[in-house]
Amino acid sequence: MRIGVPTEIKPDENRVAITPAGVAAFHGRGHEVLVQAGAGRGSAIPDAAYAGAGAAIVDDAADVWDRAELVLKVKEPLEPEFEAMRPGQVLFTYLHLAASKALTERLLERRVVGVAYETVQLADGTLPLLVPMSEVAGRLAVQAGAASLERIAGGKGILLPGVSGVRRGRVTILGAGVVGLNACVVGVGFGADVTIIDINPLRLAYVRDVVQGHVTTLMSNAANIEGAVCDADLVICAVLIPGARTPRLVTRRHLEQMEDGSALVDVAVDQGGGAETSRPTTHREPRFVEHGVVHYCVSNMPGAVPHTSTYALTNATMAYALDIADHGWRQAARDPVLAGGVNVVDGRVTHPAVAGAHDLDCTPLDGWTGGG
Repeated sequence: MRIGVPTEIKPDENRVAITPAGVAAFHGRGHEVLVQAGAGRGSAIPDAAYAGAGAAIVDDAADVWDRAELVLKVKEPLEPEFEAMRPGQVLFTYLHLAASKALTERLLERRVVGVAYETVQLADGTLPLLVPMSEVAGRLAVQAGAASLERIAGGKGILLPGVSGVRRGRVTILGAGVVGLNACVVGVGFGADVTIIDINPLRLAYVRDVVQGHVTTLMSNAANIEGAVCDADLVICAVLIPGARTPRLVTRRHLEQMEDGSALVDVAVDQGGGAETSRPTTHREPRFVEHGVVHYCVSNMPGAVPHTSTYALTNATMAYALDIADHGWRQAARDPVLAGGVNVVDGRVTHPAVAGAHDLDCTPLDGWTGGG
């Protein structure tokens, strides 16, 4: 199979979907790899490293898209890439379709096979291709929140760990999954006063054990959310429902009750956001203020540390990408883990959460009669 890796065009997205080791793995199995010139530059991976591993370096993105049967990316395709996609081409990347009906419709129009990293799911519910980036985003969330609380960023001027004689900053984390756990670990490490909320008491117990009890754990209900959010200096939205739109747990009413200069970091903005006021921002312009609260809603947070993120991501994705290349997407999707990642095929939605988010018909893969 011919695999193509174009340079990411999302603003300030410096990750890349393959490393030289990945190229060598494909090459060793008889596959051809096309890498756009400069694709790895933001992650400190030179073209020469890819070429040395067996890749063909291609000058422009159009050539990569035109020749590749399997396209590996990090982020969802953007408008300039839509027309380059063609029927039957397999796109393996983060898609977050539940948050964008427009993108879903364009993928359906182009009749591509869209396999989303974020909905590949193990039997125990783990999302193996989301976990590494969730770890990075969770750890970055407290860092971003601390910076957002600085006066120069519009914040109230609070130092999260406090100092002698001055209270610590109060951090509320909504969701105790991978993002929430990592945010909690860093928040506690900072010395902040951390509260974490989740619907699963066993998960809350696990988080409490990890940080040796240095956290307040609360069950998720309207009263607990309102109290913890309104009292917080920093709120981190970290809830994820695989494939579906994130529930908006933080309302405008909550924000109006928070002190001016408080901060909100919405790690869930890729899936629509956990706050009513959230909208995607970029690394160059990461913040905006609404209801007096500083919002940090960068939709590709791990892109801030691309070298670490690229290697962490590709460590997780390569086994699945190799399976698709070796056997074709349809045979590879006989594995129910990878099947969960297949969101759209030949103009039809195959993931129920995506279909439900946009009120579209769903054609489950087990009833699929198409080719591929």
